[in-house]
Amino acid sequence: MRITGTMRALDEKRGAVRVEDVYDTDIDDLWEACTTAERLERWIAHVTGDLREGGAIHATFTSTWTGPGRVEACEAPSHLLLTMEPDTEDEAQIEAWLFEEDGKTHLVVEERGLPLDHLPGHGSGWQAHLEDLGRSLAGERSTWKARWDELTPTYRAMPVG
Repeated sequence: MRITGTMRALDEKRGAVRVEDVYDTDIDDLWEACTTAERLERWIAHVTGDLREGGAIHATFTSTWTGPGRVEACEAPSHLLLTMEPDTEDEAQIEAWLFEEDGKTHLVVEERGLPLDHLPGHGSGWQAHLEDLGRSLAGERSTWKARWDELTPTYRAMPVG
């Protein structure tokens, strides 16, 4: 895996993390892994609700965060946009783009609206989640917590652009 993560400020209080990787699977398979409850549970979260555009969802991430969300865009097989904790001061957006690249699928995930001091934890978390996605595609188990612990000091040392 060749995951690349970055963090950037959106304003003086909020920022975004962006993590991406390339997976040895076709775009339809990766889309299904990112948009169906059974497959999501293998690598990132238990999700219930309406997983279609405009639908309300509830997610419990392997990171233990739990809360409501809304599907803003669901354009198979290339674009997904979620608003988490909609209509609250903690509202954040998670956006994913998928595209084919040399017989594989490139995934970019960006989470926006996070407090600046939360960026390193979310950056390392998203990297660990995307690594777990690769593991789930290979039929392997999640290592989220151990990997998050390992990655967090690296993300704390990274500049926020």
